[in-house]
Formats: sequence, C-alpha cells, structure tokens
Amino acid sequence: MTAPLTGTVAIVTGASSGIGEATARRLAEHGASVAVVARRKDRLDLLVKDIEAAGGTALAVTADITDRTQADQAVQTVVDRFGRLDILVNNAGLMLLGPVVGADVEQWERMIAVNQKGLLYVTNAALPHLLEAAQDELRQVADIVNISSIAGRVAWANFGVYNMTKFGVNGFTEALRQEITKKHVRVGVLEPGAVDTELVSHNNEQVKNDLAASDDIAEPLQPGDIADNIAFMVTRPRRSSIAELWAMPTSQA
Repeated sequence: MTAPLTGTVAIVTGASSGIGEATARRLAEHGASVAVVARRKDRLDLLVKDIEAAGGTALAVTADITDRTQADQAVQTVVDRFGRLDILVNNAGLMLLGPVVGADVEQWERMIAVNQKGLLYVTNAALPHLLEAAQDELRQVADIVNISSIAGRVAWANFGVYNMTKFGVNGFTEALRQEITKKHVRVGVLEPGAVDTELVSHNNEQVKNDLAASDDIAEPLQPGDIADNIAFMVTRPRRSSIAELWAMPTSQA
C-alpha cells in the first residue's frame, strides 16, 4: 500500500529537537520528503541520517528563521532541491516566562521574533509554492499546521508575553484559513498542553523551580503524540480540513 504522503515535500521548523524532530520522523514514515529547519546543524544532520537509514528522504537546512532573508532562502533551498512544497509545519518556538513588571525586554523580543516573526516569514515564503501544489494532480491539496499552545487559549500570570505570541498565532492562523482554504491550502492550528520537551529549559533556574513546584501533571504528552496529531491533520481527504486541534495530557486539567 502506498504511504499517504508519497511524493509530497514537507518543511518542519524547529526540527532539531522535541515536537519538530518527532514530526519530521513521522511525516517521513508517511512518505514525505522532509526538510528539517533549525539553527543546530549537528542535530539536523543526525536526524537526516536517521530518517535516511529508515528508508526516508530528508534534507537539513540550517537557518535562523527570525532573519527574513534566511527564512526566504530556507524555503527556496527546499523547492530547488525537491521541486515543490506541499506541507509546512511552523513548529519553532520559544517560551521564556516571568512577571511583566521588571521583565527583561530582550527576552520579549526573542519570543516575538521566533514565535511570530519567524512563523510569518516562513509562511510568506512558502505560500506561493503551497498554492501551486494545491492545484496539481498529486493530492490537489496542501497544508499549513501552526503549532500554538494551550497558552494561546488561556492566559496566566507570568506567561504574559508568551500568551501574547500564542494568542497571536491563533488569530493569524484563523485569518489565513479564511483567506486560502477554498483554494485547498488547509490551515490549522494545534494547541498542545504540557509536552515533555526542552521548551522549559530555556528559562532561568527560578522559573524552572517555580514550574516544578506547581507541576501536578503526572504524565505529560510526548513529542510523538503531537507528531501523530500533525500527521492526522495533513493526511485527511481533500474534502476535510482540521482548523483547530487542542491536545492535552489526560492528567492536566
């Protein structure tokens, strides 16, 4: 039986660890040629080797997507290599927590750059190719999946700017969905709860200790759980579009 994504090409940002890495592996298992995009070249190279050893096709693209030129070039590199683009997973993200009062504004700027500007730059560069892929005979549909968070649905103290970035991702995703879904580029947002990744590790020790002290989530989701959700979204029949998927650990209220 032919894998559901055979012949397609996917870009996954933030692919050097966590959800992005797991998603790249899953899409490759489903037959897609996967371009993995991140800053950590060594990790990308190892991931490509693993995917190829398993019989898949992958390409490492080292880029800082907060730089518009690098984001544009990353997408062009993929299209030059594979000749098309069918799926974009905007996964790259940063979570730096703490109170608004007395905050380090540079941390706000870093989050806005990665969580919002990077997503916008890659999406802008990818859209012409996705619209083109949606019109050809392979699947007659293309996909964008933006990874948001439960923090794009619910605000908490000390999450202020992270909340802002993820509420923004949700709003942008829905607006774009209304613009292009009828052209058969499906646009969906995926909002995970707690996932066992490196995301928290970027915070200072005080924030990590505070999170650990308040953590009552006995069994967080694993990156592979979110990868399964993404694969589900992009393998639906052409007639079916998943606009929003909210994925929570059963042990998180």
